[in-house]
Amino acid sequence: MKKAKRRCFWCGEDPLYVNYHDHEWGEPIRQDHKLFEQLTLEGAQAGLSWLIILRKRENYRKAFVGFDPKKVAQFKKSKIEKLILNQGIIRHRGKIISTVNNAKIFLSMQKEYGSFSRWLWDHARENKNQHRLNSSTSGLALKLSKDLKKRGMKFVGPSIIHAFLQAVGVFSDHQPDCWKFAKK
Repeated sequence: MKKAKRRCFWCGEDPLYVNYHDHEWGEPIRQDHKLFEQLTLEGAQAGLSWLIILRKRENYRKAFVGFDPKKVAQFKKSKIEKLILNQGIIRHRGKIISTVNNAKIFLSMQKEYGSFSRWLWDHARENKNQHRLNSSTSGLALKLSKDLKKRGMKFVGPSIIHAFLQAVGVFSDHQPDCWKFAKK
């Protein structure tokens, strides 16, 4: 009988969540469109479970044209109103409007730094400070959140940014008894 892999406690048994844990969460992401996707989904998740977002992720990809920030930044009021009626995504007006606004800021950061990825990973290298496993924020998350908010982004509080940093592999926060912990 094959022994089941031990995973982080938060992942549970849902196959979608298990797949996300095993193949995505904590893996370094450097492509800007994927970083924009993760930043958007983390903001959409605020106040909800991540599993809800995972179940709606394909709908989000369609609604936000593959998370192409250039296209999302061009969304007009009429497109936003259609998205608010889209049952395949979280129909929170503020979160949808913030995604369009955040895309504009994301683009300006790409111009300023060459890529959003460069901005993110330069900060990660400069701030190799320790954070506690199982914490909901970190010094780096506080710093990045403050910078993003100063630029005008919304739904980028320290807890959201900390979860983003975990998801995109800046922090490798798999639990010590998780099979992925040993791969760090």
